[in-house]
Amino acid sequence: MVLRRSTPEGPDAPSGAVDEVVPRGMRIAGAWAWRFVAVAAAAAIVIWLIVVFRIVVIPLLVAALITTALLPVVDGLVRARWPRGLAVAVSIVGLLVGVVALGWLAVSQIRDEYPALQEQAVEFWDETRGWILSLPFEIDEQDLQGFGTNIIGTIRDDVSSVLSSALSVGSSVGHFLAGVLLTLFALIFVLADGQRIWRWLVGVLPKNAQAATDGAARAGWVTLGNFVRVQVLVAFIDAVGIGLGAFILGLFFEGGMPIVLPIAILVFLGSFIPIIGAIVTGTIAVLVVLVSFGFWPAVIMLGIVLLVQQIESHVLQPLIMGTAVKVHPLAVVLAVGAGSTIAGIAGAFFAVPVVAFLNNFVKTIATGSWRTNPDPSVEDVVR
Repeated sequence: MVLRRSTPEGPDAPSGAVDEVVPRGMRIAGAWAWRFVAVAAAAAIVIWLIVVFRIVVIPLLVAALITTALLPVVDGLVRARWPRGLAVAVSIVGLLVGVVALGWLAVSQIRDEYPALQEQAVEFWDETRGWILSLPFEIDEQDLQGFGTNIIGTIRDDVSSVLSSALSVGSSVGHFLAGVLLTLFALIFVLADGQRIWRWLVGVLPKNAQAATDGAARAGWVTLGNFVRVQVLVAFIDAVGIGLGAFILGLFFEGGMPIVLPIAILVFLGSFIPIIGAIVTGTIAVLVVLVSFGFWPAVIMLGIVLLVQQIESHVLQPLIMGTAVKVHPLAVVLAVGAGSTIAGIAGAFFAVPVVAFLNNFVKTIATGSWRTNPDPSVEDVVR
C-alpha cells in the first residue's frame, strides 16, 4: 500500500505547494497579466503627463520633426566650411521664407481673381434665386429676403460670440504664441548644438544602458527623417492631384478654372494638418467651382477631392508611409485613430512618427543591432 502525503493548503501552505495546486497555464497567464497591467499603467501615466504638459511637449515634437528635415542641409553647409551658426540661421530663414512665399503667392492670386469671383458669385446667386422662385413651394421674393436677413443676423451673432469668447481665451492665444517661440528656440539650439545636448541626456542614464539607448535612438531618429520626407511627398501628391483635377475640369468650361495654383498651394500646406487641413482646402476648391461653373461641376470637383483624399488616406499613408517607416499599414491606421482619440489633431499628426520611432527603438534594442551598427543609415533602418 502506497501512502500519499496530503498537500497543505491555505495561507500557511508553502509556495511550492500552491504552485502544484494552481494549473501551469493559470500561473503563466497570471505572470503575463500583472506585467501587462504594469506596462499599461506606466504607458497611461506617460500619456497623461504628455497631455498635461502638451504646451511644452508639442513644440518640442514639432521642433524635432523640423530638425530632421533641416539637419542634412545644415550638415551639408558645415561640410562646405560654413560656420554652423550661419548654416542654422540660413536654413531656418530659408524654411520660413519658403512657407511665407507659398502663402503670399496663394493670397496674391486669390486677391487678383477676387473681382471676377465676386461677379460670378452674384450671377450664381441670381440664378439660384430664380431657380428657387420657380419651385412649386410658394416661395416669393420676400421670403428669400427674410431668409437672407436671418442668415446675415446669424453670422453677425456668431462673429460677435467668437470675438467675445476670444477675449476669454486669451491665455490659449498666449499659449499658442509661447509654443511657437518655444519651437523656434528648440529648433535653433538642437540644430546648433544637438550632439552635445544628446550626449548630456544619454549621460544621465545608467552606464550600462547608455550604448543601447544611444544606438536605438539613432535608429529611431533616422526613421523620423524618413517620415518627414515621405510626408512632404504625400502632401505634394495631394496638391498635384486636386490641382490637376481642378485644371482639367476648367478646360471643359469657358474661362477656365480660376485660382488653380492657390488651391494646389493650400492643399499642400493643409496636408500637414490632419483632418482639418484636408476638409478646409477641399471645401475651398468645391466652393470655387460651385460659384464659377455651377452645381454639377461642383459635384464633380467634390468627387475629385474625395477620391484624392481617399487615396491619400487608404493607399499613400498606409503603404508609402508604412514602407518608409517600417510600420505595417494596419498599425499606421490604428495609430492615427488612437492618436486622434487621445489628443485630437495633435495626436493624429504625431501618432505615426511616435509609433515609427518606438518601433525601431525597441527593435534595435531587442535584436542587439546597436552593438554592431551604432550609427545606422536609412538603408539599414528601412530594409
